[in-house]
Amino acid sequence: MSEEQLQTETMADYEDQFDVANPWNIVKRYMEEGTTLSVKVEGIVNGGAIAYIEGIRGFIPVSRLSLSYVENVESYLLKELEVRVIDVDQAENKLVLSAREILKEKENKEKARRLSAVEVGSVLEGTVESLQTYGAFVRLENDLSGLVHISQISDKRIKSPKDVLSAGDAVTVKVIGIKDGKISLSMKALIEPEEEVVEEVEIPKAEEIGTSLGDLFKNIQL
Repeated sequence: MSEEQLQTETMADYEDQFDVANPWNIVKRYMEEGTTLSVKVEGIVNGGAIAYIEGIRGFIPVSRLSLSYVENVESYLLKELEVRVIDVDQAENKLVLSAREILKEKENKEKARRLSAVEVGSVLEGTVESLQTYGAFVRLENDLSGLVHISQISDKRIKSPKDVLSAGDAVTVKVIGIKDGKISLSMKALIEPEEEVVEEVEIPKAEEIGTSLGDLFKNIQL
């Protein structure tokens, strides 16, 4: 190997080491690989929070701190969070982090666990969350939500769920189907059919029934 080739390879190795050691390249790799990172919120600024990754100041938008609306961002100060890198721009000195994706994955995993425990045919208690033209959404006791289609609300024909239900009503429902993570419920399936009223008819005794022509015509005047 010539001295020139040796110098070229040595320089290439040096550049590779430099690239690997560059914290911006490290956080970029974190983004590409979807790495989950633990950070501490070091500061609160307008619109979000500040945390550091590999010594680089990262910004967590307030919309990325939680799955729900954050009313008090200050409550996150010094809080430990799991985040992922979602945007890297060394030229702009920009590093954006997010906790939302991880929280959503955990929520979906927990929902799948609770859903796996629900059996078709089981009877559950719940509360009417909202009413739509096509049915009622019910929040169940296991914190899952299911739909009672309008055809499954009553054993009588109704024009709208609002005819018999209101938001906040406590209801008892039966699970009639689970598909693609969605629960189908029924109130109608729990309604016992009304007993059929049979009218008693008194049958005359045989000796009271006349069979002669005289009996048939005795009350007819000619």
